[in-house]
Amino acid sequence: MAIEVVTTRVGLRERVAGWRAAGETIALVPTMGFLHDGHMSLVDIVKAKADRVVASLFVNPTQFSPSEDLATYPRDQEGDLAKFEAHGVDAVYIPDVSQMYPSGFATSVAVSGFGEGLCAETRPIFFQGVATVVSKLLIQCWPDYAIFGEKDYQQLCVIRRMALDLDIPTQILAGPTVREADGLAMSSRNAYLTPEERRIAPILNRELLKAAVNPTRPAIAAAGTAILDAGFRSIDYVELRDAETLQPVTTPLTRPARLLAAAWLGKARLIDNVAVAPVT
Repeated sequence: MAIEVVTTRVGLRERVAGWRAAGETIALVPTMGFLHDGHMSLVDIVKAKADRVVASLFVNPTQFSPSEDLATYPRDQEGDLAKFEAHGVDAVYIPDVSQMYPSGFATSVAVSGFGEGLCAETRPIFFQGVATVVSKLLIQCWPDYAIFGEKDYQQLCVIRRMALDLDIPTQILAGPTVREADGLAMSSRNAYLTPEERRIAPILNRELLKAAVNPTRPAIAAAGTAILDAGFRSIDYVELRDAETLQPVTTPLTRPARLLAAAWLGKARLIDNVAVAPVT
């Protein structure tokens, strides 16, 4: 049987209501499409927890600034549907912009603290757009679980805080970053890399891992220098943050931390992060 495609919020609610009436649990996997193994790992995680899985395909315009790649963001709806079907997704929600932002829409969701600094320094509207669209998806689907990847670690923190603050009862799950064999974090935007840039790209993760062994200020600065020397054209940040609060921290660590980075390689803005354990 072909995978079910739902295109309206009313249709989504009707489908979910039927499952609810049968006593089934529901998980949501929000995506912008152009799927890779990282996305599919999120599906596999929630398949083990919920009776039914809904995935969404929606390239959200409110998280792109006018100078960013909304028009050119890679898309492959046919291929995405085939991947979702192969992994046992029950329904795919593919709304158009009018379903998410109907005429007269005037509300946005901003998360203070978590939605500031790091990626927000160079993408000032990004997290407001993310929090707004994810809150709408959670309300439209009302799932028991929703899952997001740890590669976008700041985004994960924003969504967790948003769901908590707005009393949305969905349990927000995190899926570990899925990597290529050479360590590059999987991302839809990796498609922008030229062959030479693709060869260079794993250095971002390698330098983070190296600095994370003893993440002093000099070690973090050295990682940034090495990333630039490898051929990245610029760095937005390389920073050590508390894993729970995302506040800046210094060594010696007393709590789990994350070493996070964003850097430009050709047309691609690559982000990555690695866990850093506290000193025992």
